[in-house]
Amino acid sequence: MVSAETIRTPLFVPANRPDRFEKAAASGTDAVILDLEDAVALDQKDKARAMLRSDFCDLPIVVRINGSGTPWHEADLAALRTLNLAAVMLPKSEHPDAVAAVCQTLEGHAPVMALIESGLGLAHAREIATIPGVCRLVFGSVDYCADLGCEHLREGLVPARCELVLASRLAAIAPPIDGVTVRLDDPTESFEDATHAKALGMTGKLCIHPRQIAEVRRAFHPSQAEIDWAHRVAASGDGAVSVDGAMIDEPVRKRARHILAQADPTQNTAPRPTNE
Repeated sequence: MVSAETIRTPLFVPANRPDRFEKAAASGTDAVILDLEDAVALDQKDKARAMLRSDFCDLPIVVRINGSGTPWHEADLAALRTLNLAAVMLPKSEHPDAVAAVCQTLEGHAPVMALIESGLGLAHAREIATIPGVCRLVFGSVDYCADLGCEHLREGLVPARCELVLASRLAAIAPPIDGVTVRLDDPTESFEDATHAKALGMTGKLCIHPRQIAEVRRAFHPSQAEIDWAHRVAASGDGAVSVDGAMIDEPVRKRARHILAQADPTQNTAPRPTNE
């Protein structure tokens, strides 16, 4: 079963639109994010919170709450107690103490996905990733660009994405989820963005429209040729050997096991990262 650590194509749906909950679940996504934050107008916050449900599907449900210090934050946290959640997404994760406070308030009810969407958040990403209860970092790339005053371009965001990948690796948590592709009329852009994020070490991407899901899933799923190669390499024993005319040793086998784990996230083929 997909868990918070293996989600690839989470789809946002406004929490004040319960008529869309089942549609979102049937879209092909592997997780639904009920959004209490950016997708909900200020005068709809309380109404949206009252509409939260987690019983409309068998997929992992994530709730993006309003950030620490906002007027709705405490009530959002209190409302989560009655829900069966895969994770809670915390926006504007900047201060480690504030993130730790949310984890402590949840008391293990659900892990936290820390949404890094500012320069300050990125500067503290390594510390945030180590907080007990944080299961994954998520890149809020659009807000990050607004904070820094830079353009939302792949090449300009490589350092930020790589830092989130490194922070996750050092903390021995699952690799991060990439931010959204804002263009909705060209699904190939979602595929290209996801392919770029995968190449940097990310293993998922936020989706804001159902038509993005298939392309993101295609980007993160290994090709059949990659899977076949990985099976041959993983079965090559130990030591240095030749497979398909190339030298194979343990680092290459580790890569093969990683590919097999991507091909079927429910099978823990690749070892969980450690800090060794």
